[in-house]
Amino acid sequence: MQEIIGLSKEELISALCEMGEKSFRAKQIWQWLYVQGVKTFDEMTNLSKDLRAKLSERFILSRPKIVTEQVSSDKTHKWLLEFADGQRIETVFIPEDDRGAVCVSTQVGCAVGCKFCHTGSQKITRNLTAGEIISQFMLVKDVYGEWPSSSQENRQVSNIVVMGMGEPLHNVDNVIKALNIATDQDGLAVSKRRVTLSTSGIVPNIPRIAQETGVKLAISLHAPNNTKRSQIMPINQVHPIEDILQACQEYQKVVTSRYITFEYLMLDGFNDTLQDAQELVALMKKYKIGAKFNLIPFNPWPGCGFKPSSNNHVYAFSRELEKAGFAAPVRTARGQDILAACGQLKSKGSI
Repeated sequence: MQEIIGLSKEELISALCEMGEKSFRAKQIWQWLYVQGVKTFDEMTNLSKDLRAKLSERFILSRPKIVTEQVSSDKTHKWLLEFADGQRIETVFIPEDDRGAVCVSTQVGCAVGCKFCHTGSQKITRNLTAGEIISQFMLVKDVYGEWPSSSQENRQVSNIVVMGMGEPLHNVDNVIKALNIATDQDGLAVSKRRVTLSTSGIVPNIPRIAQETGVKLAISLHAPNNTKRSQIMPINQVHPIEDILQACQEYQKVVTSRYITFEYLMLDGFNDTLQDAQELVALMKKYKIGAKFNLIPFNPWPGCGFKPSSNNHVYAFSRELEKAGFAAPVRTARGQDILAACGQLKSKGSI
């Protein structure tokens, strides 16, 4: 049996035609899945009992199993989720006053091995399917009662950030498929402006994000030159900064209205000097990238040798970038007390 969550519209139409059903049924089923958020085929009341029975025989309709959940003092919510094969990932919801972002994972573990990242200390096990990626967002909507059948009026589950466990562009086909389901206007209808994909810089797949999804792009840069970046991000030896910035140029030729966010983790004594900031400015000006920076205070985790930069260094660094005309806000760390902040996710207890 096949999981129905994560099928593209075309795949769903094809499956229905194989079952002897009309193709227009696909739109009805799609809306039950992604507009109404139903969890059983019996809830699809405008379908005949015979069709619902055939769907139950052909497909599985499920959500990941919640193994544990934690809520931070700042209301950040983290789940350890388990899939049908027993593999586990973590998903985080970061609420704001009038909106909130679901941080979704794309792999069990990660092959990139960034030295500052907790997930990187866990070896890669497998890619997630498109259904496993998009079902994380759907599960958060379940928890917060944000389907039409709920009486909840204040909708907060509004944004998706593909910044959880794994390197999204090492699983690019499934990630693209999931994001196109998320932004489909007949379904979940998340605005492309509310979806951000973060990558360590898998160069060949960056233009695909522009061409096939149109969502916002964030680059995990974290250093102003190849020498420093290679020390903390081994992937830089395959995809150096110059190649990444050329791929960013290709992205902005397609998605012309989007700034690219460069994420920069502030590590004490390593990449946080004014000279580092000036090197970043020179890079962006050389490649004419429409850029903004997101300065991230380092979030410690057990066994990591890095320390966060001092506030004085962080804000001096920010001012140097802003003086050159680049937005450079300092990210507020969320969920640190439950290891839910940037770089802290790891599927503890994974099988």
